[in-house]
This record gives sequence, structure tokens and C-alpha cells, in this order.
Amino acid sequence: MSTTAVTSVPLLDTTRGQEAIFDRMREVFDRVLTSGRYILGPEVEGLEAECAAYCGAQHAVGVSSGSDALLVALMALDIGPGDEVVLPTFTFFATAGAVTRLGAKPVFCDVDPATFNVTSEELERHMSPRTKALMPVHLFGQCCDMDGILDLAQRTGVPVVEDAAQAIGAEWRGRRAGSMGVMGCFSFYPTKNLGAVGDAGLVTTNDARIAERLGILRGHGMNPRYYHREVGGNFRIDALQAALLRVRLPELDIAHEGRRRNAGLYRDLFVEAGLAPDREGGQPSPDHLLTLPLEVDASHIYNQFVVRVAKGQRDELRAWLGQHGVGTEVYYPLSLHQQDCYRGLGHREGDFPVSEAAAKETLALPIFPTLRRSEIDYVVATMHAFTQR
Repeated sequence: MSTTAVTSVPLLDTTRGQEAIFDRMREVFDRVLTSGRYILGPEVEGLEAECAAYCGAQHAVGVSSGSDALLVALMALDIGPGDEVVLPTFTFFATAGAVTRLGAKPVFCDVDPATFNVTSEELERHMSPRTKALMPVHLFGQCCDMDGILDLAQRTGVPVVEDAAQAIGAEWRGRRAGSMGVMGCFSFYPTKNLGAVGDAGLVTTNDARIAERLGILRGHGMNPRYYHREVGGNFRIDALQAALLRVRLPELDIAHEGRRRNAGLYRDLFVEAGLAPDREGGQPSPDHLLTLPLEVDASHIYNQFVVRVAKGQRDELRAWLGQHGVGTEVYYPLSLHQQDCYRGLGHREGDFPVSEAAAKETLALPIFPTLRRSEIDYVVATMHAFTQR
């Protein structure tokens, strides 16, 4: 492996190789600036149509952030006090936060150790007569096993809201994230595979009535103008963010392929270096430093490339990589049931053992599409040096 001239590798670089796109984005900025339409309008309508087509959904509604996408989706289902929403405890806070903000109760469940995604069995095990929605999270850019989840929803009549914040373009057996449940929620936070230059989000649905209600709720429940039949919120997406996202959307699949290519290089090099077994997923191997992410149906878009580190060495390895200029991140150091604000739910250590172990063992490595081969070599060599110190 060659590490010539490489002394550091960032976790993410959102600007590298983007010069041509930035030129087009500057043109779009001028177009929006001179149009005088800064909130909603034709740019938003264009983004909604293009994203709906990309995701394989009938409708899309642009909103102010991924967090607000989750919130307004639950509002469209009339989730409120006394209701429960079942969701994984190993995920970003916004998944549960949206439930709590509506006065409902997030009901946590554990995840699969190989994919970190929730399963239909875990969702069903935590359902009750008060369950009003199931919220699977397509974590790190890979879809959950939606066959079982959709079957569960059909049997119970409980709607599925897909948290696809990290998974735009990911597929489950030919169906794209956000097209399978009653609604799908997306984030365009700048670090996402499709990132805005600020906050932005989207909700997809195949139900025209839900789409209409989402559009009303995002504008304070107003329909027609200045007439309010219900209380919504200010969840509108800026026209500028929509216009800039429209420039980036046609390049998204190319970016996905770059991430998949880099993931494949990591796999080959980690196995070659003896750092990981020649298999994917599962519990950490006692004979190897790493366990690599499991890829199901080759649909992973690698919003993050997350490995498991064996023998309690995650934090030590992360410190070593940081000392040698390699950017990393821990997604997530605490599961949601361990967060202070949810202590009142009464969970104890050991209630969700897979999630608790993942919080102690997982580490995200650089995976952005313009990552250079020499940088990947450097990351692998630095990790190999950690085992030889």
C-alpha cells in the first residue's frame, strides 16, 4: 500500500471536486435572487417533482429540515398525547424527538447486530394497543428489511413512516427508500449524500390526501391564505435551497457509486491487511480488529462507513487515528434510551444489548466520493500500525 504524501485524511470534504457544480450553483443563486421568489414557488415545485420521481414516490413535499420532515409526517397522522410510536433506540435523536414534541411516547427497540437496522420482529415485540405508527430508520444509508415491516403494518393496520434521512437512493429489492411506507422522511443536511447549503428536508408519499395535508401543515395549517382549520408550523423550504439541490440531484447516483467504490476498496484492503475477516456484519471477531458493515442486496449508499472495533479498543483506535490526522466520528456514543432526557421512561442498562454494544464499538471512517485511493491506503495503513504498536 502506498501512503506517499498523505499525512491526513478528513472525515468529510464537501467541496473537493465540486468546482463545476459550484459554478452552476452560483448561476442558480443569481436566478433565485433576481426572481424575488424566496419561499416555496417554482423552484420548490421543481425539486418536489424531481425528488418524487427519483425516489419512486407519487408525491414529495419540501420542508425546512429532516427533523421537521419527521415532525410534520407524524402531525399528518394526528399523532399526539397518549399515542406511542415504535422506533429503534440506536439512531439520531431527531427520530424520537419528533415523537416527544407532539406529546406522544417513543417506544424504543433494539437493532440487528449485522446491519444496525431495526427488524419487524423487534418492532412487533414492542407494539401495544396505543401504537399509532412504526418508524424504521434506514441507518447509515442502507434500507431495513422492509418486507417484514410492511407485512407487520398490513396485519396490524399501523402505518409505517420511513426515517430515510441518511438513505436517499438506497433500495430494498428494487424499491427506493421513502416509497414503501405511508411516508418517507429525508434530510438534506450538508453532510448527507444529497446536501443543501443549510437545512432542508423532504417528505414523500403515495397518498394524494396526505401530500395535500403536508403542504398545508408546513404553512401554519393555512388553507386558503389566512384561513386556518388546524395548527401547523413554519416548515417551509427556502426556494434557494430547493434550487441548489436541483443542481446536485442529477449527480447523486455518481456520488453513490463513488462511495460504494471506496467501501469496496476498504473491504479488500482490510482483509488483505488481516484487520478484518473475509465476511461482513455480525459480532466483532475475536481474531480481528474490525468487523465490516454488512451490505444487503448491494443497495447501501454509504452515507457513513461504520465498522465495529473489537476488544473494547474503539476509543483507543479513534485517538490513534486522530493523532495521525485521520478524521472519524462515533454514530452514536449513546443509544436514545440512555440519553438524560429519556431517563424517565425507566430503561436500564442491558435492556437493549445490541444497541448498547454498538454505541461502544462502532466507528465511522472517511467514505466521501472524492476520497483518493492514497488516502484510503493511508487510513488502512494507520489502522494496521495501531495493531503493531
